[in-house]
Amino acid sequence: MKTIKQKIIFKATPEDVYEALMDSKKHSKFTGSKAVISRRVGGKFTCYDGSLSGETIKLVANKRIVQRWRSDDWPEGHYSTATFEMKKIKEGTELRFTQEDVPDDKYDGINQGWIDFYWEPMKKMFKW
Repeated sequence: MKTIKQKIIFKATPEDVYEALMDSKKHSKFTGSKAVISRRVGGKFTCYDGSLSGETIKLVANKRIVQRWRSDDWPEGHYSTATFEMKKIKEGTELRFTQEDVPDDKYDGINQGWIDFYWEPMKKMFKW
């Protein structure tokens, strides 16, 4: 298993970044695919039309999201832990992202996938 670590700067407030990740409509908008996200700890989510799914473990509004994630092509019952930490900075928001327990053979695609299918579309959605 491998761990992904990424740091992204968004020209947006921490609240904007948090909402993009946790609001079903906003998440669907920037990904271009259906997302259904429960906004409570213990709540389930699916995104990319159900190909990604999981459960929210911890929420600190506008600061931290911790979720169990899995892709439908992973071994049955295997989850990774994704942590999104948002911090206000002069330029907007610094997002520190960590995803632990990523299957070795999926690492490269998932590592690049966060950039291509999450961070870049989110940057385009935020207009300052």
